[in-house]
Amino acid sequence: MPHFARPTRSRLSVAALAVVMVSLAAPAIAETSVQYAPGGAYFRASDKFVADSGAEVYSTICAGCHMPMGQGAVGGGAYPALASNKNLASATYLVYTVINGRKGMPPFGDALDDTQIALLTNYIRSQFGNAYTDTVGAAEVRAIRPAPRAATSPR
Repeated sequence: MPHFARPTRSRLSVAALAVVMVSLAAPAIAETSVQYAPGGAYFRASDKFVADSGAEVYSTICAGCHMPMGQGAVGGGAYPALASNKNLASATYLVYTVINGRKGMPPFGDALDDTQIALLTNYIRSQFGNAYTDTVGAAEVRAIRPAPRAATSPR
């Protein structure tokens, strides 16, 4: 028969304090419409990312896998280098990848608007040893996005 440690008075006090703190904080958290993420950028309650530069988007949601200098990584997965990446010669390739994801990369099309994706694309294509000078705008991103699916009713 396994032996379980008896909860001590101090463990019970800590647990009770944690329950009280969570219950007091829950209403305040529920009323908050902004959630902060590492790097200072944040998401609104609607899960839309809030950023006004490609560098900010990159440092907050891309650098964790592709690394701060775009060098990529291998470990729990393979994260391709963005530094001197010849695939980035096509801005469309990168826009499509950010919107829809690719292999193990999740799609960010629902979290980023067209302007943010354009800013991110232009940033990555001009940093990390990439020197692509043609840029994309929100209109080009919008044209690459898949059309919204019509709601279907069950038969």
